[in-house]
Amino acid sequence: MPSLKDLRNRISSVKSTQKITSAMKMVAASKLRRAQAQVEAGRPYADRMERMLRSVAGRLGTGSIGPRLMVGTGKDTVHLLVLATSDRGLCGGFNTSLIREARRQIAALTEAGKTVKVFCIGRKGRDALRRDHGDKIIESVTDIGRPSLGFLDGEGIARRLLELFESGQFDVCTLIYNQFRSAISQVVTVQQLIPVALPEAGEGDGDSMPVVHEFEPEEEAILAQLLPSNLAVQVFSGLLESAASEQGARMTAMDSATRNAGDMIKSLTLQYNRTRQATITSELIEIISGAEAL
Repeated sequence: MPSLKDLRNRISSVKSTQKITSAMKMVAASKLRRAQAQVEAGRPYADRMERMLRSVAGRLGTGSIGPRLMVGTGKDTVHLLVLATSDRGLCGGFNTSLIREARRQIAALTEAGKTVKVFCIGRKGRDALRRDHGDKIIESVTDIGRPSLGFLDGEGIARRLLELFESGQFDVCTLIYNQFRSAISQVVTVQQLIPVALPEAGEGDGDSMPVVHEFEPEEEAILAQLLPSNLAVQVFSGLLESAASEQGARMTAMDSATRNAGDMIKSLTLQYNRTRQATITSELIEIISGAEAL
């Protein structure tokens, strides 16, 4: 049975931890508001970019040969998985769910006879996959978005992916990230980046009647310029979603940790009071017994 001093030290320690988790919750909540505002501002731009690509690509004839970013290399032998995780922990199941999905994708592709390569964004994904898939990690980047996440961060990663694609390092590139829904809800999303996967015409389009456009220059020339920009936009959009999801998960995890610390403090305080009462009662019994003996 712990002594009164041990219980006092434990209560003091848990109170200190509670102050830390409470402060981390407040910091995450503040960062979440900014990240959520960025996500909500960036989604319409990414959606319009996708609709514009679909419109231009739909003008190409079925026999036309488009840019390689759209039609691919003609094979899908080598797959590159871009895993977007965080650099820090203490954010609940944010990283765990992404790493689980990455491992599932690697296992499925390997079983299908494909060659898998991994591009890690964030320390947590790199450190977790290094144990059993270290030979598949070809590159990793950390400290993305510090001090603040900007378009240049996404553009830099997109430029590197283009260099790998042009040098023949992979045939298909897929981004794995958490899509932000709310502070308590993040959805693991698998999005194909190269070749660009456009929805079927009419999907998610509010236009009731098709609009005829004339393009100058030709559609293929426009796509050759538009597709690299779209890649940067989609990567940046994924990073924004991931950043907001991370802060939401961290805020939720720290709120839960703060409440759990409060429950533990109550339990330890009750145990301390009972132990103190038992000690006082035992001492009173000894005093009374000694007095009666006299």
